[in-house]
Amino acid sequence: MKYDLVVIGSGPAGQKAAIGASKLAKSVAIVDRKSMIGGVSLHGGTIPSKTLREAVLYLSGMKQRIFYGKDYAVKEKISHKDLKDRVELVEKSEMQVVRNQLKRNDVDMYFGCAHFLDPHTIAVDADGKERVTLHGEKILIACGTRPARDPDIPFDDRSIIDVNQILDLQKLPDELIVVGAGVIGLEYASMFAALNTEVTVIEKRTSLLDFVDTEIIERLVYHLRNLNVTFRLGETVQHVEKDEQDRVVVYLESGKKVRGQTLLYAVGRQTNADTLDLDVIGLETDKRGRIDVDEKFRTAIDHIYAAGDVIGFPALASTSTEQGRLASNYMFKKSARTSAKCLPYGIYTIPEISIIGKTEQELTQEKIPYEFGAARFDELARGGILGVSLGYLKILFDPDSLKLLGIHIVGESATELIHIGQAVLSMDGTLEYFRDTVFNYPTLAEAYKVAALDGFNKL
Repeated sequence: MKYDLVVIGSGPAGQKAAIGASKLAKSVAIVDRKSMIGGVSLHGGTIPSKTLREAVLYLSGMKQRIFYGKDYAVKEKISHKDLKDRVELVEKSEMQVVRNQLKRNDVDMYFGCAHFLDPHTIAVDADGKERVTLHGEKILIACGTRPARDPDIPFDDRSIIDVNQILDLQKLPDELIVVGAGVIGLEYASMFAALNTEVTVIEKRTSLLDFVDTEIIERLVYHLRNLNVTFRLGETVQHVEKDEQDRVVVYLESGKKVRGQTLLYAVGRQTNADTLDLDVIGLETDKRGRIDVDEKFRTAIDHIYAAGDVIGFPALASTSTEQGRLASNYMFKKSARTSAKCLPYGIYTIPEISIIGKTEQELTQEKIPYEFGAARFDELARGGILGVSLGYLKILFDPDSLKLLGIHIVGESATELIHIGQAVLSMDGTLEYFRDTVFNYPTLAEAYKVAALDGFNKL
């Protein structure tokens, strides 16, 4: 079968590229395993982890404890099945949404594993079925990633696991060791801590999430410590074993030992590009399997493009979606533009973090003068109504022109609230916008006005 575009991978990047090309009247095929329609984002990544987070927050009653006491919970004994059932329901619904979107846009779906036969030809192999061969004038690689595994860690898929196996646990652990304090590690650490699991986080770096404003991270760490999370920073895992009681023992290079019921390994991700036989076409990757692309998402082979997690940072579902859209426009010579400076980050810890623009440490390093204004959610009427005990919004701005430089939020609905700041920042807006705008009352969005007034007070 011949197509104008063959897409490998049906995650956010693959979906949007396929649909975008179809809307340009191009013939499009998309290839993925049948069980993975929707990509890693839908299976083991964004959707299940965020659904799990919502289930944890609801069942634990965590948001209501300021009113009803620290022991309050919607369900006294939360089981692993309670969490898994909700995740599976959302996954099935979202998978159907993806299928319907591709079908409505006349994108042909092929189920199986893709392999390059030559620079224009893809073989699709599925168990028990005859091989299908697809020819693409253009090809987009959007095959996503999987959790990286250290060969020295004795994974047993039962008590020593990676993030893809969280939902396969037979029961919720009383003790959890999280190796890796990146975004994923911290998200799962906070979820299990909310379920009263005793969590220990081990990280070889001495600081957490360097791309996030330091003050925001400090507030998150303070909250997690209150949930009984222990941080072992600057520590390197030497080896892991089981003791006589079948508990996991982690030996650190510093000589310390950390014991727990379950170990979650959350250090980095490996792309799935190693399954595509890229050596056949002479396309190289780095040690993590990432593919190098230019500003138009074109690889070293002119007609082959790549987008999403397979090209590396920032590796977010939101950015992958945009990359897929842009790639399909670029490959078929349609004009496209985006605003890179207005890229928001959402981190779904408990509480949420969301940021956009420059951090205080970046501005200091770059010798850019700035001032800030801040608002605390517990001082907002809406914060009191919701029982929000931790929430903070900070606006960084130029003290002379009043132009916004960055917005940083930790707390309830941070990933939603950030878009208000994003809109103003993208239009080169100033602090005056928030001062002069009427916000609904009572809302958390009112934090922008409070922070702006705080900023003007500092001037």
